[in-house]
Amino acid sequence: MDNGLFGEIYNPDVLSCLANLSNDEVFTPPEVVNNMLDMLPQELFENPDTTFLDPACKTGVFLREIAKRLIKGLEPQIPDLQERIDHIFHKQLYGIAITELTSLLSRRGVYCSKYPNGEFSVTKFESAEGNIRFKRTEHKWKNFKCIYCGAAQGQYDRGDELETHAYEWIHTLKPEEIFNMKFDVIISNPPYQLNVGVEKENYAIPIYNKFVSQAKKLNPRYITMIIPARWYAGGRGLDDFRKEMLEDSSLSIIHDYPDASDIFPGVQIKAGVCYFLWEKDKQGLCSITTHLNGETIGPVDRPLLEDGSDTFIRYNQAIPIIHKVYNPKQKSFSELVSPQTPFGLVTSYKGTSTKLLSSDVKMYISGNEKQFKGGIAFCPINKITKGHEMINWHKVYIPKAGSGSDSFPHTILSKPFYGEPNTVCNQTYLVIGPFKDKITCENVISYIKTKLFRFMVLQKKNSQDAMRGVYEYVPVQDFSKSWTDEELFKKYNLTQDEIDFINSMIKPMGDNNDE
Repeated sequence: MDNGLFGEIYNPDVLSCLANLSNDEVFTPPEVVNNMLDMLPQELFENPDTTFLDPACKTGVFLREIAKRLIKGLEPQIPDLQERIDHIFHKQLYGIAITELTSLLSRRGVYCSKYPNGEFSVTKFESAEGNIRFKRTEHKWKNFKCIYCGAAQGQYDRGDELETHAYEWIHTLKPEEIFNMKFDVIISNPPYQLNVGVEKENYAIPIYNKFVSQAKKLNPRYITMIIPARWYAGGRGLDDFRKEMLEDSSLSIIHDYPDASDIFPGVQIKAGVCYFLWEKDKQGLCSITTHLNGETIGPVDRPLLEDGSDTFIRYNQAIPIIHKVYNPKQKSFSELVSPQTPFGLVTSYKGTSTKLLSSDVKMYISGNEKQFKGGIAFCPINKITKGHEMINWHKVYIPKAGSGSDSFPHTILSKPFYGEPNTVCNQTYLVIGPFKDKITCENVISYIKTKLFRFMVLQKKNSQDAMRGVYEYVPVQDFSKSWTDEELFKKYNLTQDEIDFINSMIKPMGDNNDE
């Protein structure tokens, strides 16, 4: 066997094709794997004692690309190619497959045979799994949920013929006992989420955070993984993980992709993805690089949390703009925004299409129901369980669901509109107010429609919903007048580069709120 043949055997084309498949278990393109490996000290690939683990093997691409670097890096120490390959595959590379199918695929990608004890394997093992293991693992149920991953017993308590999606790596309290050895590098693209819905078919919880946290338990020298970026904002099942990550000074590098299709072609993942490097012996600032619209911005060495803030600022270019616009001593626009369900009326409550009693109150709902023209219904006064003081306000309504676009520029928020006195809304909207009169409300709406307003919202908004907290960085203005971006750019002394960046991120909000 020569280097040329080995290079042909390790052809990335098949895995490049697989990387285009869309799933909660997204396949990783080889070029992305190599970008992640480039973050590691390259002397690791020249050391015959360095050990690597992928705890979520799908195609074996991580182990395969590591093998290629080790084969080159160890040549001076182990000149014979077959001896070198045997050492690398037996002593340095380990994997845990997420399903039986991916175990076969991974072994085929790494050993050139799905049976590494067979004649076609580039290195011979005594066992049929080599160092890429798959052990069917069962969930451990308590109160109809798995204590490890939160899976619903009614959905995943399956027979032997079906995949349980009980991933071995996160279904143990002692991951170090899986291989009974210590690893220098843990690298992976773990499964992202698990559908746990029974009543709600598409209700899913994140599980990638559990793979990261479990890796830290092994105390390796380095961890690098590619994961969804929703953890920046926390939320469903991620609040503790967010705190853990943002307060971890060993998190040394983040490459951020707000548009996931820039790294996974054809795949859309809300809020994008990132890959990171965690270094056990590193303490200090994090090197952050933003990849957006074909441009690479950074790296910029900065703290994960700005002084006095609990928010991770995603975009490097946004930092100087925030410093100019946001003043924590000034009143925040978030103080004018109601909590969700401002009148206690849930989204599913539609009221009636006509006024049945003289005391019924006009109610704004989503405009998707044909029987309710213009999204207007009527609600009995006794159905309103809170927010009574807001009923007679001059106010602004704004949809709690912002723009659903995954690419830039986009509008960030959906179109606001004037809310006259003696009106309410269901959970579709939030209330902004109170204000003196309709003219004041129209001035507020002019401010919301500015790109700068929505750019400042974007810094806190990492999901489709735009609740009160996303308005924290937006300062309150003098609403006796209307506002334009030109006036705001001048007021805050923004540079042309800063204005250009805002324009590249935020789309004008037209009368129809077109995307």
